[in-house]
Amino acid sequence: MMGARARMAIAAMLFCAYGVATAAACSGPELPAARYSQRNGALTEAEMTMARVAWKYFENNLHKESGLVNAVDGYPSTTMWDTASYIAAIVSAVELGIIPRKEAHDRLAAVIQTFNRMAFFRDELPNKVYHAKTVEKVDYTNKPGEIGFSAIDLGRLLIWLKIVKERYPEHAEGIDRFVLRWKFDNIVDKTGTLFGARLNEQKKVEYVQEGRLGYEEYAAKGFELWGIGTELASKPEPYEIITAHCVDVPFDSRDPRKTHQHNYVVSESYVLDGVEFNWDLAQDRDTSDRRHSHEWMEEFAHRVYQAQENRHRDTGIVTARSEHQLDQEPYFVYDTVYTDGFAWNTITDTGKHVPQFAAVSLKAALGMWVLWKSEYTDLLFQKIVNTYDPAKGYFEGILENGKGPIKTFTANNNGIMLESLLYKAQGKLLRWGQGKPGLWEKSMNEPYGTNALTRFNFRRAGEACSSDGAESGRPAC
Repeated sequence: MMGARARMAIAAMLFCAYGVATAAACSGPELPAARYSQRNGALTEAEMTMARVAWKYFENNLHKESGLVNAVDGYPSTTMWDTASYIAAIVSAVELGIIPRKEAHDRLAAVIQTFNRMAFFRDELPNKVYHAKTVEKVDYTNKPGEIGFSAIDLGRLLIWLKIVKERYPEHAEGIDRFVLRWKFDNIVDKTGTLFGARLNEQKKVEYVQEGRLGYEEYAAKGFELWGIGTELASKPEPYEIITAHCVDVPFDSRDPRKTHQHNYVVSESYVLDGVEFNWDLAQDRDTSDRRHSHEWMEEFAHRVYQAQENRHRDTGIVTARSEHQLDQEPYFVYDTVYTDGFAWNTITDTGKHVPQFAAVSLKAALGMWVLWKSEYTDLLFQKIVNTYDPAKGYFEGILENGKGPIKTFTANNNGIMLESLLYKAQGKLLRWGQGKPGLWEKSMNEPYGTNALTRFNFRRAGEACSSDGAESGRPAC
């Protein structure tokens, strides 16, 4: 099979020969973004102020009963993705000197203690949503009930559990005990495909392939860090390209009309992969931030970034696209570089076109600023640096239509902003420690015994299937 980089190089050459872009001519297959360096070094006072403001969110939204924080300001509900962003915020705050070490470790210990007592969806894996105060399993309206699990959310959580375990081995045993409770049979199959769980109208469990290009491969790294193979989920295929402002942008080619999953292209997954892994392969222990061993991921990240810089160049619209919350209905949108057949498409979870909610995402803008040192990201930084409430944290975004900031505050936005600033100070956030093998590692080596569940029986192994069928290039379930 032709490699991703080879396919992209051929596509770029073909576009330069036969392309139809009129705003600016293609200058060749190499992108300016590939030549930009990352920002590194001690934070300036302005950057430290930014970090302190972002941390304010987590001071305000902590539930001492559970150790968890609200995903959205003032609303006692959270997900595993948002809890991972909180863990990222704790690590960032202590490493940047915003909070003392004891507070950070007390916060981490409280979260881990809650992890080890929380009830799971069907006793398999953490539920998609929990009440942030009581730790009850809840639905999306925060009413008691279980609704499934998300492989993407749990993949991000596994990444941050591994980062904490490697940086702070005193928490390793509690983390291992939590992950040893997980039953992986239905979340990863023998082909290395990721599955989520949901309840159908009859309240029966359905396991469906989860993840699209960018997020799927990022989440897969979380499983890889724990020794769980994700061969198909880690591959970029199937993908195609869309040309946006003279940049060939890759997108997942599984048809949303058939799979009922949007194939959105946004900044967030590529930013997180850059900040946390330095666009390296999951198990790469190289400490150089100048080398990137996950070559196609780095290439795709450059393309997603370059399309946004070029859009500003061609239209004057300051662009930093990602999904984000809103302070009014529909309360959440996918604000994309591309999705569902259209570039610069802003949609609801049902696919409704809502261009009035296109925005500069603050987490995307700051992530782009640390990963691409350019005049354009300097402009992004100046655009967002003062978009905050000193008592609450950073706003979610700034509407492209000039109608001001999105006046809502979230754990994900403020957490990703904090970890982006930590990347500037320290580089790659996954830092391998010298700790001895712990409970998890010992369990993985046990052929028998009560811990053998971590060796995965894979009830879906004989199926090696996907709910997408032919759209994913895999056998249908």
